[in-house]
Amino acid sequence: MDGILNLDKKRMWYETKRLLGAIGGVLMYAIGMNLFIVPQGLYTGGLMGVSQVIRTLLVEYLGFPFGNFDISGIIYYIINIPLFIIAIKRLGRMFFLKTVISVTAMSFFLFIVYIPSIPIMDDILASCIIGGILSGAGIGICLKMGSSDGGANILGVLLIRWKRDFSVGKVNLTINLLLYAICLFLFDAETVIYSLIYAAVCSFAVDKVYSQNINVEVKVITRHACEEMEQEIFTKLERGITKWEALGAYTDNRAEVLYMIVSKYEIGRLKHIIGKYDPNAFVVVQEGVNVSGNFLKKL
Repeated sequence: MDGILNLDKKRMWYETKRLLGAIGGVLMYAIGMNLFIVPQGLYTGGLMGVSQVIRTLLVEYLGFPFGNFDISGIIYYIINIPLFIIAIKRLGRMFFLKTVISVTAMSFFLFIVYIPSIPIMDDILASCIIGGILSGAGIGICLKMGSSDGGANILGVLLIRWKRDFSVGKVNLTINLLLYAICLFLFDAETVIYSLIYAAVCSFAVDKVYSQNINVEVKVITRHACEEMEQEIFTKLERGITKWEALGAYTDNRAEVLYMIVSKYEIGRLKHIIGKYDPNAFVVVQEGVNVSGNFLKKL
């Protein structure tokens, strides 16, 4: 926690705004789920879908009375606790802190957002589309703000750091295949088909809001490069830097060129760090580059 407390006020305000954005995103997710998906008896993917199946078993098969409150958020939070314990030393401190807060907020919103007894829309397909857009956009905003909705995303990041050929997508796909196989056994084919449609729309919305797999090439030309700037990039982004000397052809002024490969969602944080030390730095960004070798994949 010492590293977080030592952040300057500007950085803290920046991270606070991003955290509020992440909380707003999980609220949007909860609204999409509780107003459009849960009343139709559908199931999302990932560990949240597993939590929904457990909730259904408790309510419909074991007779636990929870009324119009969805306890899947609470179950989801309980499932995340061991992941938090494992991840606390393996993920960045700020990312971990914001993820814990976001998952807590998600569980709270899923519990308090009222679930209509009768679906708002009679058309189940329309509910899948609207609920998928709202939920997916909400998760996308959460991820874009440098946080996470927990669950399979944390598990995916941990597996990536253990074995590089893992990915968050592979983990989600494996969980979803098992989940929908169970749903097909417990429920009916129609429920599974519409749940898959919702999951597809939700994934599409996440990708539109947050492009986590787009690698970005960044060149920073600065006359005020310093060890403090480089160390902050190392510690906050966990990215390496290649640098070389440069000479302005028109001004004959000497400068340094910093070369980095980062993920698209890290660009905002990188520019914030650079701007602290050199507001006039020249930053060149090129998206969609292919990277092989020792490049750390993140959430």
